Amino acid sequence: MSETSEKRTLVPHFVIIGAVIVVILAIIFWPSEEETPVAPEPEVVQPELEVPEEPEVFEPRTTPPPVELEEKDEVEPLPEPEPSEPEPLDVSDPAVKASLRDISTADDNMVNRIIVNVGLLQRFVVTVTNLANDEMAPNQSLLTPPEQSFRVYSQAGKQWIDAASYKRYTPYVDMLESFDNQALLSVYNTYKEDVQAKFAEISDSPNRDFNSVLLEAINQLLDTPEVPVPVEVYTDSVAYKYSDARLENLNEPQKQLLRTGPDNMRRIKAKLRELKALIESDGSQ
Repeated sequence: MSETSEKRTLVPHFVIIGAVIVVILAIIFWPSEEETPVAPEPEVVQPELEVPEEPEVFEPRTTPPPVELEEKDEVEPLPEPEPSEPEPLDVSDPAVKASLRDISTADDNMVNRIIVNVGLLQRFVVTVTNLANDEMAPNQSLLTPPEQSFRVYSQAGKQWIDAASYKRYTPYVDMLESFDNQALLSVYNTYKEDVQAKFAEISDSPNRDFNSVLLEAINQLLDTPEVPVPVEVYTDSVAYKYSDARLENLNEPQKQLLRTGPDNMRRIKAKLRELKALIESDGSQ
């Protein structure tokens, strides 16, 4: 109960108690009609027993003294309540996803469709850690796969990546750009403690600051070369590979970034540079 509510509860009680006290005093000192003095006989009158001032004695007591009532109305201030413990951070998948939806200008359906629903923080830590190590973790992806299939076309006896394959990733880039950079960094910092704890569980260097891992992963992607289109590929009956050995020798994250196409890759890199600058600035403060 708040102090104001407590006062509202106690004040009526004090008013009632004050009224009761006044009534009790009136009953004790105010004579009833049966006790009204009768004119005494002269021979038995005792001067010291005369009470000519009796009405004056009781008149002031018909109402409580103003000062007394004011004192009755006063209530000792209640001690300040102990500050309550802050609510624990909600690190559940719905809470994390809601945080991302809140800072995105994209349609909620797009965010819900593209971002997975299970293990978001865990997947984020594993994905970033693998990117920093030049590796991919397909089973730990943060995003749902594109609905369309990878497509190539044949020309002059060679196979080339179809531009339609690049368009599969445009909604993902649109969503990435829909996040306000400062707000995205704020969400990251909100969950940083839990992220750091998860990183410590899987890393050989548990005391390493996860920010450095994140920056290393960003740098890996920023180092991906930009190549002219069309891009020639070939298949070894298992998967498509880049015909250019320089591209095929890139690490897996970089080759994956190449598959988004030149325009999408430029947009992704621009966003990564902005986030990198914010993370570095935030860490230097």
